[in-house]
Amino acid sequence: MIRIEPRPWTEMVAHARRTYPNECCGAMLGSIEDERKTVREALTLENAFEGAQATRYVLRPQDLLAADKAARERRMDLIGIYHSHPDCDAYFSETDLKNSCPWYSFVVLSIQNGEFHHANSWLPNAEQTEAAQEELICLEF
Repeated sequence: MIRIEPRPWTEMVAHARRTYPNECCGAMLGSIEDERKTVREALTLENAFEGAQATRYVLRPQDLLAADKAARERRMDLIGIYHSHPDCDAYFSETDLKNSCPWYSFVVLSIQNGEFHHANSWLPNAEQTEAAQEELICLEF
């Protein structure tokens, strides 16, 4: 289960709306206790995809390492990655699966016509052949 506190949730949704019609991406920092993950901070990251960003995002390895370092400096964990899907559902695509890391949660935000519609969280397996949907709790102000 992943629980996103109000401030990072608001920042994630605002980031996705701001980058529409392109995909956004970012990191989620927080704590992990047993099977429960709590997101306390969201870090916006640059979509480094050099093609049409409306259909894909790419994270640079150095940006992911910087997010991990930021988490450690704040005595937190890097919980996972979020990104948006403009004008489509919050599913985990084959590209998302292929580029995933099995130790992270992946939150996908559906942005329809520039407005937040819904979100889902996904947990890819170690082989990166499938991803299970993870319970997602978003706390709003």
